[in-house]
Amino acid sequence: MKPKVAIDRRTLLSAAGLTTLALAAGCTGPAPGGGPAQQETSAQQEIRYMIGQPEDPADLELIRADLKKFEAAKPGITVKLDVIPTDTVRTVLQTQLRSGQGPDVFGYDTGPGFAGALAEAGLLYDLTAAYEERKWPVFEFAKQRVTFDGKIVGVPSQIEQVGLFYNKELFAKFGLAEPGNLADLEAAARTLADNKIIPLAVSDKEGWQGGHLLSITLSSQVGSAGMDALLSGGRPWDSPEVVEALAVWERFSKAGLLTPSPAAVTYDNANALFYSGKAAINPTGSWLALDIERNAKFEVGFIPFPAPNGRGIFSGGLGSGTFVSAGTTKAEAAIALLDYLQTPEHGRWAVENLQDIPAYPVDTAGIKASPLFTQILDDAAKIAEGTGDFGYNIDVLTGDQFNNAMWKGIQGILTGQATAAEVAGRMQDAAAKDGN
Repeated sequence: MKPKVAIDRRTLLSAAGLTTLALAAGCTGPAPGGGPAQQETSAQQEIRYMIGQPEDPADLELIRADLKKFEAAKPGITVKLDVIPTDTVRTVLQTQLRSGQGPDVFGYDTGPGFAGALAEAGLLYDLTAAYEERKWPVFEFAKQRVTFDGKIVGVPSQIEQVGLFYNKELFAKFGLAEPGNLADLEAAARTLADNKIIPLAVSDKEGWQGGHLLSITLSSQVGSAGMDALLSGGRPWDSPEVVEALAVWERFSKAGLLTPSPAAVTYDNANALFYSGKAAINPTGSWLALDIERNAKFEVGFIPFPAPNGRGIFSGGLGSGTFVSAGTTKAEAAIALLDYLQTPEHGRWAVENLQDIPAYPVDTAGIKASPLFTQILDDAAKIAEGTGDFGYNIDVLTGDQFNNAMWKGIQGILTGQATAAEVAGRMQDAAAKDGN
């Protein structure tokens, strides 16, 4: 995801990352497809807000406290916060929404393969009129990620970058400089492995991580123009450049430069290896910065995945968004919560407390930030200003069949059951089926 639109350097927001639904009881109204749900008009209403379990329990308490502030500002509305593991989001969310038992408000990933699929199924509330009436100041590039068939169906949350966090102390201990190209990274990884340090804390048990692995290598391999060509169908997914980007992980895996059996390692376990100093590099996104500051007892750098002939570029763009169920009977109350999540005050709170990078302008002047988060803020500003070169997070912009082929294919590469060329071919076939 490579937006090329304005974002102020002092801009940000979001109240939770990837979110889901609970299996808890409670109905939002009739299942979508039978027309708009009859709206409740009672003076006191409770809305169900579903979020995924934050990686740090401290964040959940912060979110609960923030929702209390919303309730104080809107005394007629209370919020029931439901929290479930994020790895069940796709299955549980679609099941609950289709049955009419879904939440009123929930978080989910943006783009055609995620929110787009829900919109196509008629499961999302049309927020076009709310945008017009309330003048929500969402950046245009972000709004496009939640617009399908001319309808705006969500409020974009955070801007993200995906790259490499690395342990500066371990690099210094073994005389390693920050990698300036792919050969530098591979040489550093081999030195680390020789010294019994896991070079790259790669996890892929959940599957979605594979999309990020390809996004960062491919973005640096072909640049933003090359990513545009791939995503628009102007270049096939089985092109030599894609095969080479996949082959990086095939080569690194065979050379023992990744976590042992990475397709069996969970995201949380890979992060723990990095925090403990057992792994030197963590390929993941800017959303982890706060948890790194809380858990890592060493100085951390954040760089793009290196290109063959240079520093490379971050893959970046929009992450998750907040949505309203098409079956809600409390649309006005749900929209009031969205309204609150986009206030300047809430945006500043999210920057200060959660290190979220919102998709609308918020003045962050005077906010104290670590050097790591300051760098991330500066880089995020360039994403929307168009002053820097950024690649895409692929899975937010591609369809279900393509994503499944990519995720399963990369797991196959990491287990030695598929080659880079085979996976690229499967992705091209899936893209054709998705109409990409």
